[in-house]
Amino acid sequence: MTEVAFVAFWLAMALYAAATVLYGYQAFTKRASLSWFATFATGAGFVLHTASIGLQSTATDGTELTGANVLVLMAWALVLVYFVLEHLMKVKFYGALLVPGALVVLLVAQIMGASRGVLADLTAEQAALLDNWRIGIHVALIAFGNAGFAVSAAGSLLYVVMERQLKHKKASKLFNRLPSLTQTDKVARRSVVWAFPVYSAGLVLGVLRAIETDVHLWWADLRVVLAGLVWLIFAFYQFMRWRKGWAGRSAAYLCLAGFALVVVLAIAARTVPAGFHVFGL
Repeated sequence: MTEVAFVAFWLAMALYAAATVLYGYQAFTKRASLSWFATFATGAGFVLHTASIGLQSTATDGTELTGANVLVLMAWALVLVYFVLEHLMKVKFYGALLVPGALVVLLVAQIMGASRGVLADLTAEQAALLDNWRIGIHVALIAFGNAGFAVSAAGSLLYVVMERQLKHKKASKLFNRLPSLTQTDKVARRSVVWAFPVYSAGLVLGVLRAIETDVHLWWADLRVVLAGLVWLIFAFYQFMRWRKGWAGRSAAYLCLAGFALVVVLAIAARTVPAGFHVFGL
């Protein structure tokens, strides 16, 4: 079963790579047939991705929520959220940013040994901390929250690029194929609207588990501090959007700063061995 999961994992990455090329080429040519094939490749890759997770979990009597496995789940959540976005917004250009993003995350997971079933070297205390239903839901909520922030960052990045081209009156040929400024701003705003409460719920579950197990100085853990900063940035983003009427470039830059911190947190979580919140190498 592990061998089948290995094959499914690599086939999923191959299909995501093909979808990346198709989405990119479709963005430049606007050919409808390429759009259909890109969606098909992404969907087929997602099915194999899901099968790989299920088969690997069955073979190992459950998925250990550490290191590479969490990255695989995050990539899965990002593709799923993108499909929902494509269905609701009817715009496939975001696939040229989000699908390759999921592919990069899977490549990092593979380097860490995801398809080979390499597990983190946990102490008995750390293993006991992870062995709880709250942790599974905590990880899932954080993964979907991060996926929503990634979508928001994609919309914000497009907004900044397009707004700058308009400001300097140097619109490229690709500019006419991009979504409108209004739509990119809407995608960024709506993505944070639902991702923020999901991320918040994930943090609450993690805090409850830390308090429940009476972990010494849990609040001083580097990853907890960074997660708190991510929450504060997007809380401020929401406040400025709804109470102050913020929109446009300022909101886009704040969103990009928040997602940059999400990336920093993901790297720190897998490279810094200090603290109780160990789910990295």
